[in-house]
Amino acid sequence: MKSYRKVLNFVTTTRRAFINITPQVEEALRESGIKEGLVLVNAMNITASVFINDDESGLHNDFERFLEKLAPEKPYEQYDHNGFEDNADAHLKRTIMGREVVCAVTKGKLDFGTWEQIFYGEFDGKRQKRVLIKIIGE
Repeated sequence: MKSYRKVLNFVTTTRRAFINITPQVEEALRESGIKEGLVLVNAMNITASVFINDDESGLHNDFERFLEKLAPEKPYEQYDHNGFEDNADAHLKRTIMGREVVCAVTKGKLDFGTWEQIFYGEFDGKRQKRVLIKIIGE
């Protein structure tokens, strides 16, 4: 069995963002040479997320509204965590959207359902963040 590791780096210009990282994951899969196995993609920061969904701007706007209703950014003082930092909402949003995804690899391709894409979700941006891609298989 082979193993391959790659790290993606992000610095968004906004506090929150959804970025389609499917092309970067597909490139890592090509680089790995693995044809059958699994791909793990996970956010390496507790205020960011990796998830699978449709790449449709209306849906991304819906995510933003949904998350802001559940864990509004402001007022900052509503959160016990917000003393040293002002990002309690980002921690909660990450918990809702998830830390990682695992995808099957079949014949050297991501074995996706219709419309599935991999996204990086940023909830406390404007600083360096990382995403790990780990591929195992043959």
